[in-house]
Amino acid sequence: EFKNVSFVYPQTEVAAVKNINISVKGGTTAALVGHSGAGKSTIINLIPRFYDPKEGNIQIDKQKINEISLSSLRKNISLVSQDIILFDDTVRANIAYANLNASEEEIKKACEFAAADDFIEELPKSYDTLIGENGIRLSGGQKQRLSIARAVLKNSPIILLDEATSSLDSESEEKVQNAIINLTKNKTTLVIAHRLSTIIRADKIFVLSQGKIADFGTHNELLKNSMIYKNLYSKQLTA
Repeated sequence: EFKNVSFVYPQTEVAAVKNINISVKGGTTAALVGHSGAGKSTIINLIPRFYDPKEGNIQIDKQKINEISLSSLRKNISLVSQDIILFDDTVRANIAYANLNASEEEIKKACEFAAADDFIEELPKSYDTLIGENGIRLSGGQKQRLSIARAVLKNSPIILLDEATSSLDSESEEKVQNAIINLTKNKTTLVIAHRLSTIIRADKIFVLSQGKIADFGTHNELLKNSMIYKNLYSKQLTA
């Protein structure tokens, strides 16, 4: 829950988000939509406390997140974003980073869930293949599926997702989409939605404009009542 949250990035005058009030029920999916620069990423980045709000507070299960330890907060959150950080190590080590005590079977199961096992088995040394700095030897879709496998293995109750699939070919995109559906099942999910299928599937959609919540509701409610949403939606239909 966000209560009257405002945030200004250092070195800027204008608030990135202003007076944000958002409530997401446990086990549901909420989508953030809006034009570039509307404040979607800022909202996602405030939850693991990469930044702290200038005003207001964020609560999880009625606890203010700035009053609990960072490690306990972040243990309960998985972030899957466009900027995937991978190490110059094996596939196995990159996935196990999420849970260093994971068994071989748990790692493989996470990869199956993330639709990553098929391409891993085709790599020269399968799970023991070195992927190069930041996964330079892998394609965009493969990197994304590894990062989803990592989140599956972590098995945290809250998933933050910047679902940018624009750089993927359609086959990879479909696989990544299915992996995301597996990952977010029964989890509390906040997603920056770029795709219609995700937006339509969300339990609640927040429409952002210039750092403020312009509208919120279900897909059908917003199509009826929100001009901004209608425009975003029709743009996607013709894209």
